[in-house]
Order: sequence, then structure tokens, then C-alpha cells
Amino acid sequence: MLTTTSLKVVEPAELADALAVLRREPVNNAFVAARVQNSGLDPWRLGGEMWGWYQNGRLEALCYSGANLVPLCAGPEAVRAFAERARRQGRRCSSIVGPAGPTAALWSYLEPHWGPPREVRPHQPLLVTDRVPGDVAPDPLVRRVAKNEMDLVLPACVAMFTEEVGISPLAGDGGLVYQARVAELVTTGRSFARIEDGSVVFKAEIGAVTAHACQIQGVWVAPERRGEGLSETGMAAVIDYALREVAPLVSLYVNDYNAPARAAYRRVGFREVGAFMSVLF
Repeated sequence: MLTTTSLKVVEPAELADALAVLRREPVNNAFVAARVQNSGLDPWRLGGEMWGWYQNGRLEALCYSGANLVPLCAGPEAVRAFAERARRQGRRCSSIVGPAGPTAALWSYLEPHWGPPREVRPHQPLLVTDRVPGDVAPDPLVRRVAKNEMDLVLPACVAMFTEEVGISPLAGDGGLVYQARVAELVTTGRSFARIEDGSVVFKAEIGAVTAHACQIQGVWVAPERRGEGLSETGMAAVIDYALREVAPLVSLYVNDYNAPARAAYRRVGFREVGAFMSVLF
């Protein structure tokens, strides 16, 4: 039987089909799946287009094209199709990020046209846990950030982002989009911190939530307080909350060169199940 393939923007009416694809890899796809659940597939609400690769008329793979370009459940043929569409339209994203295999393949096609990037992080271990750590007691001072504490947590968020990504999130639009995202996480009760004397010394957010998994992001300890174990006890507190109130599986991904963070995540029970890759422009 002849196999036919096609690629197009996934229509809002295809939401159920798109969610079925995303559920195939619930940990890898948590960030995009959460956005689709909350916003649907309308590009204006989603903040970008969702490209679909179809085989014999059936949706088989996705690629989110917004501030990030993210291949999802994409095999070699789908990756080639996504790369060709991205090449034709030109680079509109600030990063390519996703499961390491498809992302590396996508970048191999786009690098001759989009390179050089600012940085490539080829191997970012993907970690998960489904249990509260038994050997690390949750920090009782880590709590949800209150809505009136935005001014306290925002500088810590900016410091974390700048340290992690290498540029300030306040550049470009003056930080309007980034501040709105921080406010959303605070308002929805997914921003956590230990605050001492009006300063944040530990923080983390639950950045994506689905029925199957949630993803922790933005883990940060104030530089002058590092080495005290705040990351372990703080993460234990966030994991405890996430497993009780949010999802049965907690995930995050980490830079492979960040040895202290990887050791801390091991101590609170995370195990490696795969890898992500990021290309930063």
C-alpha cells in the first residue's frame, strides 16, 4: 500500500488528535501538552503554530513553532518535513528545544541556514521521580509565593534566567512577557520559595502541569547561600507538594555540566530517563 505524508498547521478542531499524540510521551511533552490543554490550538491563544505531520491522513507527529521550536514524537521523516518548513519561513524562535534525538536531527538540517547559534547544549538529562524523598526532609520554610510578593520573587527569577540562559529576560520588550509569566505562576500557586528577611534564598516553579506529569523549572539558590543544602530540602518540599496536589510524576531537565545540581537531584530521588537538547540563539 502506498504511504502518503503531508504537513500542515493543526486545526483547532483536531485538538483531541493532537492531545492523543502528546500523551504518547507524557514526560517529554509535558510543557507543550500543558499549553495545548490550557489554550487549545488557536495560534493566537497558543502563542505559536502547531505543525502536524500526517501519514495516510492520520496525525503522527507534532512540532510547536513559537518562541521555541519543539519537535514532539517525531521520527526521521517527520523531522525532515518540520525542518524544511522551518527553513522556508526563516528563524522566528529564540531556541530549539526538545527530546535530544529529534532535536539534534532537526538542528542538523537547520544549522547550515540558521547557524551559528549562541550556544548548543546537546545533552540535558531528563529526570523523573514518583515518590517523596525518604532521606531528605522537606524544608518547612518553603511555601507558595503570595500574590503580593511578586516584587520579592521577580529579581530571583531574573537572576536565575540570566545565569541559566546567558541573557536577561528583561531585554527586548522590557520584560513584559517574562513578568507576565512569573505573575501567572504566582497567581496559580505554582511558584515556591523560601524567603528570609524580605529576600528569596531558594525558589522553584511547577512550570507545566498535565494529568500525567508536571515539570519543575527555575530552581535557584541565592549565590551567597549555596552549599548549605537548601536546594535539596527545598526541592524535597516542592516534590512533596507536587506529588500530593498536582501529578503522579514529577520531572525536570538539567544541564549535564551542572554537577552540583545533578547531585542534589539524585539525593532527592530523581532518576534519569532520557535527555533533552537545547539550541540557543
